[in-house]
Amino acid sequence: MTSPRSARFMAAVLTLVLVVVSTGCGVVRRESMDRAGDDTFEGDVRTARTLTEEFWRLQFQESGRTYRPINDFIPYSGRFGPSCGDQPAVPNNAFYCPLGHFIAFDQDWMESLWSEMGDGSVYVIIPHEFGHAVQAQLRTGYQLNIQMELQADCYAGAALSGMVASGALAAEEGDEEELLYSLAAAGDPTDDWLDPSAHGTAEQRQRSFAAGYQNGVTAC
Repeated sequence: MTSPRSARFMAAVLTLVLVVVSTGCGVVRRESMDRAGDDTFEGDVRTARTLTEEFWRLQFQESGRTYRPINDFIPYSGRFGPSCGDQPAVPNNAFYCPLGHFIAFDQDWMESLWSEMGDGSVYVIIPHEFGHAVQAQLRTGYQLNIQMELQADCYAGAALSGMVASGALAAEEGDEEELLYSLAAAGDPTDDWLDPSAHGTAEQRQRSFAAGYQNGVTAC
């Protein structure tokens, strides 16, 4: 399950796919990334899920495997979300639950990011959680939480890059540099790989996401 620190990281990575323009009236959202023009929160969530699963379906197919779609995709509000084993849902979070093979997200939190910063939020948060779903299917054998999180970051970068390359999403030159700059303020304060809640330092997260975005799944 994604921790609050991971949720903060997700907010930071929005700058890969959007540039926040400050004006005297506040924050102005950029044009929709969705080339189909469905510029609504619900539409972007639906598109992010659809495109991410299609990306992984094709990746699995190319490697001779069969991708198993998640069983459910659950929006919730605050603490009123599904539990994953003995871990309850928490506000301002998104998570993958291997026990039920589902993804859940705090809809109010994600929609506030969408409204304030742009639709890029859902195209980063959702692919990250699907990264964990892919790990479960591949039975990735990492023992440390930080290894799982950094690989999920890499998978998210690869998936987002694939969406852009397919022409389904739009991105502008320089967005990746904006991402890396923003990630300087994210990540763990120390490089403690044995901490069970560790997610990686800012530099490690930058490197993992960028590796996937630039070089694809094989870099993960």
